[in-house]
This record gives sequence, C-alpha cells and structure tokens, in this order.
Amino acid sequence: MAKTPKRPVAGLPDKDTLLAFLREAGEAEKSDIARAFGLKGGERRMLREMLRELEAEGKLGKRGRKGFAEAGTLPPVGVVDVVARTDDGEMLVQLVKGEADAPQAVLVADKDRRGPAPAMGDRLLVKLNRAGEGWEARLVKKLDADSSKLLGVVRKGNREVRIEPVDKKDKEFLVIPAALSEGLKEGDLVLASAEKREGRYGPKRGKVLEHIGREDDPRAASIIAIHQHNIPVGFSEAVEAEAKDQEIPTLKGREDLRHIPFVTIDPQDARDHDDAVYAEPDTDANNPGGWIVWVSIADVAAYVRPNTQLDREARAKGNSTYFPDRVEPMLPEVLSNGLCSLKQGENRATMAVRMVFDATGKKISHKFTRGLMRSHAKLSYEQAQAAIDGAPDDTTGPIMDAILQPLWNAYACMLKGRERRAPLAIESLERRVKMSPDGGIEAILPRKSLEAHRLIEEMMVQAN
Repeated sequence: MAKTPKRPVAGLPDKDTLLAFLREAGEAEKSDIARAFGLKGGERRMLREMLRELEAEGKLGKRGRKGFAEAGTLPPVGVVDVVARTDDGEMLVQLVKGEADAPQAVLVADKDRRGPAPAMGDRLLVKLNRAGEGWEARLVKKLDADSSKLLGVVRKGNREVRIEPVDKKDKEFLVIPAALSEGLKEGDLVLASAEKREGRYGPKRGKVLEHIGREDDPRAASIIAIHQHNIPVGFSEAVEAEAKDQEIPTLKGREDLRHIPFVTIDPQDARDHDDAVYAEPDTDANNPGGWIVWVSIADVAAYVRPNTQLDREARAKGNSTYFPDRVEPMLPEVLSNGLCSLKQGENRATMAVRMVFDATGKKISHKFTRGLMRSHAKLSYEQAQAAIDGAPDDTTGPIMDAILQPLWNAYACMLKGRERRAPLAIESLERRVKMSPDGGIEAILPRKSLEAHRLIEEMMVQAN
C-alpha cells in the first residue's frame, strides 16, 4: 500500500516537485496526483502532458494499469522471487511482475520469525524500503508457488508417456515411468508432481496425483483457468470444521426485523443471495410523499471473526471466483450458500440500513442496525419485472400490492434525486454463458437490461 505523502502546495507542480511527490508516495495514479495538488480543467491536461514527458525522459515508470512511480523504484509491498545470493550470503529478491530493469532488493533476516528461512526460488510477499543507495525487503509471508505440480495433458509415444503442460509458455514436461502410467490415455487431463531428478540432465520424472478429465471436455476449461491463475481451491479441514461449527445468532444485541417482508431479487442463476430490499410510504406528517427504504445485507462478520482460521483463509482468497459451470467461493459452502445466504423463510443475521427519502428523492436520514431478518420471497430480476409489467405469477401475484409496487414507487422517487445529482452512468452490454447439459458452451447471450436491475443498483448505491 502506498504511503500518504504530506499535502503539497496547491497548483501545477514542476517536474522536480512531481518526482519528489511520487518518491514520497511510492506510487500514485494520475487522479490521485491531480487531487493532491488541487488541479482542475486545463491543469489536469497539462499534468497529463508532463507525465508523458517524464516517461519519455526515462524518469517515470508505469506501475500497474494506471499508476506512476519514479523510475528505478519499487512498490511499498510486492510479490518477489528469491533469485540470487550475494558474496556475503545475503539473498536477493526481484519482483515477479515488474519492469525488466527493476532493481533487486536485499532480503533482511527477521530474527523473531519462526519456521524455515526462505531459500532460492521461493516466492515471497515482502515490504520494500529504500536502504541507502539500494533497496531492502522484509518478509511478510512465504507464498506457495507450487512449482512442483503440473497441470498437463497425457501424450503417449512409442517409448514413453509424457505430461505436457496446458500452459503453452511452460516448455518443461514430465515423463511418467511405465510402472506408473497404467490406465492413462492419450488426451487425459491430469495433475502431476515432479520427482527429484536423477543426475543433472535428462527430463524430469513425475507421477500422476489426480485425474481431472479429458482435454476435449469443455468443463475442463475452468480447471485449467483455475490452475493457470493460481486460484486457491477448496478449504483446509480446520476452516471447514470452523464453518460447520457456526450457528445463526440469537436476538441478543440484534434488532428483530423478521416482521419486515424483505425480498431478494437476483439473477436467475444466482447461487446465493447477499442482499434483500423493502420499501413503504413514510407516514410522518413532516415528510409528505416521502419513502422509507430498507436494504439488508448478509452479516458475514457474525461468523467470520478477526484472526480466526476462516478470516485468514478468506483474506488469502480475497474474493469468490465465478466460472460458467462452477464457483470457487471465498467461504465454505456451509456459509457462502448457507448461513450467509438470505434464504426465503429462514432466519438470517443481517446488517441493515433504514433510509428515509423526501418527495424529491433526497435522502434526509438513515440508520444502520445489526438485526435478524427472514426473507419473504426469492425473486429473479425477470420475474419481478414481469410482475410490474402486468404478468405476475404464483409467487409475485400475492405480493404485488404490499411489496413489489411500493418498491417501484420508492425507486421512482429515488430516481428524481439521482437525476438531480447527475452521477456518471456507464451503459455496457453484459453477457451470460449458456451451458449445455454436457458442459459445452451452447450460446453467449446478452443480458437484457431491466428496470429491476436499475432499482436494485440504485438501492445498493444509496446503502453504500
């Protein structure tokens, strides 16, 4: 994470001042620089030109997609590989994803850290700092590069069975001894591990750990993508046990919201339900024509407590990763698709916000509360929209007047406020992948943009 530099003097800086700012910040995006110096209009265009010139002069380097940093510098935190050792025995590390001429840093030993010391080829997460003329790195966490494992395809020749990597950039293959190759077929997709090489030369030998499927099976594409992007798969036994040990909280310290008929509105193929909504006219005489809007979010913090096994593994995963045919969740399914999913008719812990809008769509008050809720109905966007458009079904018909119509009326009110604010509106066509029963891609279809989508979007924006 970049440091926050001292607030500079407002106005367009000269090149030396700009470089000094980046040197102190570590890295910054153009918008951050403009905000720090209070630049507007034409000054922002002049800043853009100055950044181009500094880049052309070799004094500035790109950091990520949008960031800038002084040339020859390193980010405050980075993923590195141990690449060399100095004559004094100190280890040198280099950024995994950095410029070819990015400087190396000396790995500083931490005497208080337990466990095996980093070795050549290890991948590490480190903090990076200047140290005199050079750079030093302090270990945050040792990362498992899992370089001994290979996801590959079986290729059978006359004299040997090979595992060739699915990653075309990886040129090293494994040879499977005849005694271990029984049952393997040409085109099998497998996970294999490398064995210690006998001698310095010759191909690596390996053994098959898991049979994934066939390379021509469309469902194998997700497995390949997971492996190539190093997406963590599954959960440790400790995390699974911790997740199964969770229970729905009681009302202690929570407001009882179960009388409020919340509904969830999600895509038809949604695997879980994170949020629910409800709206009703404000009966306060001081707010004629106003609306009360509730947004309820699954209270994940009720189950994932700081520094628990669940918390640490969720941090390592960062987010759930979705594929057309599967999902690799951030939390075990007993939580992600269970206690943290606002299922119809079941008590759920929630973090909710009650917002009051006046007749012009201006929010005049709000209140957050931790509560216990119970979803009244599970709806899809298409289902809710069809009901509003005059084609209710067995689920939406009974709740039209009490729940759905008030939601749309509240949205119409909120829309007045949105139009007055004139926020940035990005219209981009979203698509969904339709899978066939055998796992193939049957079609890639555009998702129709519905008013129901915009209703939920606006209520989530206001809640945030």
